[in-house]
Amino acid sequence: MSARRGDNTLIYRAAMRDPRSISMWMDTVEGDLTPRPPLGGDIDVDVAIVGAGYTGLWTGYYLKRADPSLRIAILEKEFAGFGASGRNGGWCSALFAASHDKIAKASGRDAVVTMQRAMFDTVDEVGRVIETEGIDAQFEKAGTIIFATSPGQLDRVRGEVEGERSWGFGEDDIRWLEPEEAGELMRVAGSLGASYTPHCAAVHPARLARGLAATVERLGVTLYEGTTAVSIEPRTVTTDRGIVRAPLIVRATEGYTAQLHGMKRQLVPLYSLMVATEPLPEAVWNEIGWRRRHTMADGRHLLIYAQRTADGRIALGGRGAPYHFGSRVQPEFERRPDVFAELKRVLHNLWPATRDFAITHEWGGPLGVPRDWYSSVGFDRTTGLAHAGGYVGDGVSTTNLAGRTLTDLLLGRDSDLLRLPWVGHRSSKWEPEPLRWIGINLATKVYESADRAERIKGEPVDGRVDFLNRLIGLKNI
Repeated sequence: MSARRGDNTLIYRAAMRDPRSISMWMDTVEGDLTPRPPLGGDIDVDVAIVGAGYTGLWTGYYLKRADPSLRIAILEKEFAGFGASGRNGGWCSALFAASHDKIAKASGRDAVVTMQRAMFDTVDEVGRVIETEGIDAQFEKAGTIIFATSPGQLDRVRGEVEGERSWGFGEDDIRWLEPEEAGELMRVAGSLGASYTPHCAAVHPARLARGLAATVERLGVTLYEGTTAVSIEPRTVTTDRGIVRAPLIVRATEGYTAQLHGMKRQLVPLYSLMVATEPLPEAVWNEIGWRRRHTMADGRHLLIYAQRTADGRIALGGRGAPYHFGSRVQPEFERRPDVFAELKRVLHNLWPATRDFAITHEWGGPLGVPRDWYSSVGFDRTTGLAHAGGYVGDGVSTTNLAGRTLTDLLLGRDSDLLRLPWVGHRSSKWEPEPLRWIGINLATKVYESADRAERIKGEPVDGRVDFLNRLIGLKNI
């Protein structure tokens, strides 16, 4: 924000981005999106939360439900749902960023199972709150199908199912579908089979974010939009519109964390981009066979993800946009014609029946990635500082678990949530530039070339990917 403290609200609103321009999701939110007023000067509260995305909103929600007397302020640079919460693929899944092996190495086998079961439960908890609070988030728990469309993908997807068996997760949690059985749920060109898990719901992410914002306001939380946090220190948040003093402060800034003073190497902002079709006629859905709102992906190295929206579109996204030197975040990075063209190619190859229909929306945004790809939640009682994040794109549900966990931490309540392995986890900082720019973009290019080789030559190339992962310590992006 370029406006100074004391500038009037009309100037502040004119300087903000149009909420409906952010994504197809924000464009299809019903109701008034007029920004809320900014902070009007210095204040004192019991809890200050920086960031009005899912993490901040869920934390405000559970804190206020636990103790209605708390004075809670949420500070947001733009508007509620501006970041990944209003732009993501709408997968409320049981995926957790860190691999089972990584969790087991640090915390043991039982911690893996406990963490995964907590994620399963979290999907249902999100649905429960949506129903209880009357949030029209278009939540439908139909599960996720991950297709294999090449021999290399077949080995990887089947291997993931077998891997889950080795951790004790059974047919009710994940199972393999032969091509004919997979085709009964969805017909994908070139399908060699698929895995299926019921532990995922499709949601309208912006409706969820905006609905949560309205809910916490109704409960008595104050939300200040158009208010930029410059620095977070013990018991003090300094903003461009005043100082907020609080004994408890929560950092919930995810992909924008690097913009805070002293946080440049905490979380790297990596961009994920999406496209959406116009609403498709019933004849196309019948040809595709995509009757329920299953979320969908396939086994390529460079992730894609899709859902059928409640208004009959296919919304498909993927990684592949470059990392920008110095952890920069800029609006122009959200639009990459080359990535959008590749997403359209993928869409039309998977479902040829979509080729005659328009792409009505193209958008993107940054997500937060820690150096070890391990999400974390933590609280230092001596400083009053708490945080949660590093979801690596799996935050629609994980943020809810974070909000409940932070509530117990901040209020000093003992619970099983506090014994989950991500509580108190510390990720090392990212390397200084230019090392992180070289490493991240090299990884992206290797994954991209590996997928191309599998597609064109039919050759599995997992060896080069595995070598790169071991060399620089990254998982697939």
